[in-house]
Amino acid sequence: MEKGHHNGNSRYGMVIDLDKCTGCGTCMIACAAENNVSVRRDESDKQRSITWMQLYKITNGKPFPHTEVSYLPRPCMHCEEDGNGGHYSPCVVVCVATATKNDPNTGIVSQIYTRCIGCRYCQAACPYHARYFNWWDAYFPKEKGLERYLTPEVSPRMRGVVEKCTFCHHRLMRAKNQAYAEDRREIAEDEYVTACTEACPAQAITFGDLNNPEHKVSQLIKSPYAFRLLERLNTKPKVYYLSTKDWVRKMADNYLPGEFKPVAKIKAG
Repeated sequence: MEKGHHNGNSRYGMVIDLDKCTGCGTCMIACAAENNVSVRRDESDKQRSITWMQLYKITNGKPFPHTEVSYLPRPCMHCEEDGNGGHYSPCVVVCVATATKNDPNTGIVSQIYTRCIGCRYCQAACPYHARYFNWWDAYFPKEKGLERYLTPEVSPRMRGVVEKCTFCHHRLMRAKNQAYAEDRREIAEDEYVTACTEACPAQAITFGDLNNPEHKVSQLIKSPYAFRLLERLNTKPKVYYLSTKDWVRKMADNYLPGEFKPVAKIKAG
C-alpha cells in the first residue's frame, strides 16, 4: 500500500485558522480570478454581486480597550450527506432539477450549470448564504483585456443560474489526469489544493482529504479549538475553523446565554 493511501473514498475539506487570518481578502481575489467570477458593471449592489469566498468581520461587542476583532472567510461548506436521514446537504435535497449533488467519491457538492433552471430553491435552503444567483451574463470586456485572465478549465456561467464554490474542482481533475499519465492511483497532498489555500499569505487555510490520516487537515480537525459553523443544524460541513477565542466559537453556532462551554486553554510546552 502506498504511503498516504487509505481505505474508502476521499472526503475533501479545509481548515481555516482564524487566529492567523488577517482579513486581507487575498482568498477572495484568488477565488474570483481562478473561477472566472465576473466583475459587474456596478458592484455597489451587494445583494446581486457574486463572491464565492466571502470574508466577514466579527467583534466581541465590547467597548475599547477590550474590543477584539476576528475575520471569518466563508466558502461553500460542502455539507455532508449519508443518505440515511442522519445528516444532509440542504441544497441537494431541495434541488428539483438535480443540478447539484454530493459526490460520494470526493465529498464535494457540485453545481451543474446546464441543468440549473434558476428556481433558487437551493439558495434559500443554504443556511450559510454560500450560493449566488447569476443576474447577468458574464462581463469580460475585450477592450479592457479582462478576457486574458480567464481560466480555460472553468466555464463562465450564463445568467439565470446559481453558482457557488466548488473547491476548485478543475484542479482535482488536473491532478487526476497527471496521476493517470504517471500510472499512479493516488494524488499527493500538495497536488490538489484550492486557489484560496495556495494564495493565502498568512497560510491560514489548509486543504486536503479529511479521511486521509496522512493529510494535515485530518489532524487539525482533532484540535480542541476546531469547530464548524452552525453545527447544531447537523449539516456536517467539511469546512472547519480554528480559534482559541471562546467568543468566536460561541458566535459560530449562535449560542444562547448559558449554553456555551468554553474550552480550557492548552499550555505550551
